Amino acid sequence: MEHLELFFKAIFVDNMVFATFLGMCSYLAVSKKVSTAVGLGAAVIFVMAITVPLNWLLDQYILKDGALVWLGEEYAAYDLSFLSFIMFIATIATMVQLVEIIVEKFSPSLYNSLGIFLPLIAVNCAILGGSLFMQSREIETLGLAFNYGISSGIGWFLAILAIAAIREKIRYSNVPAPLRGLGITFIITGLMAIGFMSFGGMLTGGDEEEATEQTVVKVEEVENATDVAINEKEIIE
Repeated sequence: MEHLELFFKAIFVDNMVFATFLGMCSYLAVSKKVSTAVGLGAAVIFVMAITVPLNWLLDQYILKDGALVWLGEEYAAYDLSFLSFIMFIATIATMVQLVEIIVEKFSPSLYNSLGIFLPLIAVNCAILGGSLFMQSREIETLGLAFNYGISSGIGWFLAILAIAAIREKIRYSNVPAPLRGLGITFIITGLMAIGFMSFGGMLTGGDEEEATEQTVVKVEEVENATDVAINEKEIIE
């Protein structure tokens, strides 16, 4: 259940584009065609699925306070968390280079269409944001970190795929001149972000019901305690 909740929350509730507006540079630049959007989105999913678990291991066994205790008790006091940005970016850059080599080898047309934005995945803030959110939210296990990496990548993939499909359609629409290009794209992105905010109720509705039930139970307990106190007072009088 925990994996399923994290999966849907990372895709719909905490979507990298619509909730935190990370990775907007590539999102806007490579979303003119569905084919290029699919290629870049798949590359982002692959990079995040690998880098988030790797960075989780780095954080758990090297970076965070007391992580080096496995080397000996004398290393338990070391805190290397100040190296998080450097280590995370190094891991991401390594994986992006691997993705670039694979895409260039097996799909030269996609490699040429993505252009400079493929190597720029290394500095895509959505990729780094996935690792930093993993660290700040203190994800407990490697499996959950892998789940979070894939689901966050899928969320970014769905966002760029949706805007690419819409931009292909509005190319044939009569858009007012001042809004053509990025203007209408920003408006559509904002409307889609508002739509994705509605998914927040998927995982909070149950919590609210539980809170309401607990409140009702507490009120009943208070009423029962009050009745008992009144009865005791009447008996004493």
